[in-house]
Amino acid sequence: MQQPNILVVDDEGDFLETLMNRLKKRKIATAGCASGEEALRMVKETPFDVVVLDIKMPGGMDGIQTLREIKKIRSETEVILLTGHASLETSMEGMQLGAYDYLLKPIKLEDLLEKLAQAFERKGTAVHRAQSEEIRNLIKKT
Repeated sequence: MQQPNILVVDDEGDFLETLMNRLKKRKIATAGCASGEEALRMVKETPFDVVVLDIKMPGGMDGIQTLREIKKIRSETEVILLTGHASLETSMEGMQLGAYDYLLKPIKLEDLLEKLAQAFERKGTAVHRAQSEEIRNLIKKT
């Protein structure tokens, strides 16, 4: 079966590395980057199933702008927003722009895995439903 393909975008290097390692340890194909601009380059090259995207990033592009551009490039990609700043308004804007859901930092891995499983279910294909089931089985092992 095809592996779930996840992109994690976060400017906090330690957080990004830790999250990627925790997903890879569970055999989830994961790539990562630290900026919206880099994320867009990667999304153009690779059809990621789900992007886990930090809302607050310094530089030219924040998470909301990045989400908007990801949806223009690959509308089928599900996006889960992460925020360390409990901004309901920003999260709601993200949802209106097509984000699947959002999580508040610090995140629990089980919560992220569940959101990933739900995002795969939403994609609706048999392959994605099977991937969702695989991710849910990982939750039981944590």
